[in-house]
Amino acid sequence: QVQVVESGGGLVQAGDSLRLSCVASGRTFTTAAMGWFRQAPGKEREFVAAITWRGSSTIYADSVKGRFTISGDKSAVYLQMNSLSPDDTAVYTCAATTLNYPAHNYYQAPRTYAYWGQGTQVTVSS
Repeated sequence: QVQVVESGGGLVQAGDSLRLSCVASGRTFTTAAMGWFRQAPGKEREFVAAITWRGSSTIYADSVKGRFTISGDKSAVYLQMNSLSPDDTAVYTCAATTLNYPAHNYYQAPRTYAYWGQGTQVTVSS
């Protein structure tokens, strides 16, 4: 079992930056990858970024490439968010999986992840 807890959300203005943290506990040595997802009101949950430790890969949604950076290790993962816009407003949730997959697209799917945090609200005002 792995537990994850997010923090760092808040209210910022367009163009500002914010850094989210996801602290993992439990059997973190079994973690194969961790990811960030977000869900805006009335919208489906969408993939934001993921980091895997086999091959040390980082994966990003097209909508955040060049603005967001995921980093960290099996004990904590961070999401640095720059140049925020109102479209980034959502609840951001961290997730972890203990399984390795052969391709990056697997890590973009919520069903890949067995362990989820409660989420942290990010609100970007215009």
